[in-house]
Amino acid sequence: MPSILHIAFVEEWNAARAAGSYRISSRGKSLDDGATFIHASRPEQVAMVANFAYDDVTEPLCLLVIDTERLVSALCDEDLDGTGMSFPHIYGPLNLDAVVDVLPYERGTDGLWPEVDAQVVS
Repeated sequence: MPSILHIAFVEEWNAARAAGSYRISSRGKSLDDGATFIHASRPEQVAMVANFAYDDVTEPLCLLVIDTERLVSALCDEDLDGTGMSFPHIYGPLNLDAVVDVLPYERGTDGLWPEVDAQVVS
């Protein structure tokens, strides 16, 4: 099962479960607001993204573990910024049955969002 991860606020994930699909692109953006895809990461990219995009967040987050084979929406691996690093993007809503696990994600004792061990999501 190939897996990717999406960083989420716990309350947004809970709201998506009640609504029947997840539509949050990234922090503060959703498909309903004009975003064209949902940002995702491979395990080795999560800490970098979290420490950049969620640097001022103090509440715990969660990691949605997504089975890419269960996705209904298109998945593209893209380097949109020209940095030489590609990220998985989900073009459309995330169907809830593609989320095979939800992991708590909290800052480390050093104040940084921690690295994610690939073994945890495989």
